[in-house]
Amino acid sequence: MEIQSLLNQYSERVDSYLKTCIVQKSIDPILQESMLYSLFNGGKRVRPTLVYMVNTMLGGEMSYADSVAAAIECIHSYSLVHDDLPAMDDDDLRRGKPTCHIAYNEATAILAGDALQSLAFELIAVDKYLSADAKVQLVKEISIASGYQGMAVGQSFDLRNVGKPLTIAQLETMHQHKTGALLKCSVIMGAITSGKADQDQLIALTDYARAIGLAFQVQDDILDIEGDSTVIGKPQGSDMAQNKPTYPALLGLEGAKLKLQQLHEDAKQALAPFGSEASELKALADFIVHRDH
Repeated sequence: MEIQSLLNQYSERVDSYLKTCIVQKSIDPILQESMLYSLFNGGKRVRPTLVYMVNTMLGGEMSYADSVAAAIECIHSYSLVHDDLPAMDDDDLRRGKPTCHIAYNEATAILAGDALQSLAFELIAVDKYLSADAKVQLVKEISIASGYQGMAVGQSFDLRNVGKPLTIAQLETMHQHKTGALLKCSVIMGAITSGKADQDQLIALTDYARAIGLAFQVQDDILDIEGDSTVIGKPQGSDMAQNKPTYPALLGLEGAKLKLQQLHEDAKQALAPFGSEASELKALADFIVHRDH
């Protein structure tokens, strides 16, 4: 099956689940409306897809992965809502649409992000399929990945270093936290929902997740230079205009492309122990490095 068909299949599954997760009856329905606006704004659903792909590859039941796939997308969506705020990246567009604080207002965007974050933990806690032990493991993984040891500290480091010279090692460490932590978390949580992963498999999957996490960011940086603004959903060169540290800025455009190729190879090599069972994950790695938005 082609990767776009797979992405569509998994996106439709998690979207169908997410549409049932936010209760509409409320004293202030605008909050729910802004949450839904932020969840359903054209995202590729890479993180939920990773949850499903790993669960399936290891012989798990997808019904055990639904709440987890939805939870990781809630965390990702909340982070984007907050990242776009004037106090952080100050972006007016997200995937070609007005960002949440532009479509509504700053206060609503902050609250929508807060509520999406809380919803992620609720979805795991109330899941009817997962065992109590699995829920504890999942909450631990998503908490670490999204908090001060993961995504949040990556964003903090990024904000504090705009306009400052960084080494490649510093840039990679930043993105391993800011972007890579949730991708790694998606992979590990997919393994947990399968109930069948051994330690060696978890190590291999972690190596794969680390490679595609950095590859995702390198390709983003390349698209900032070469991408079509109407396709990537933001003005071309916006990272350069804000003097953000990027791989092309440190390695040159050709150097960044070579880095992307190496990360692609690293991802495929990490999957070697799984043989043909990892075909979906290999296809996803191909998609990440070749995507145009």
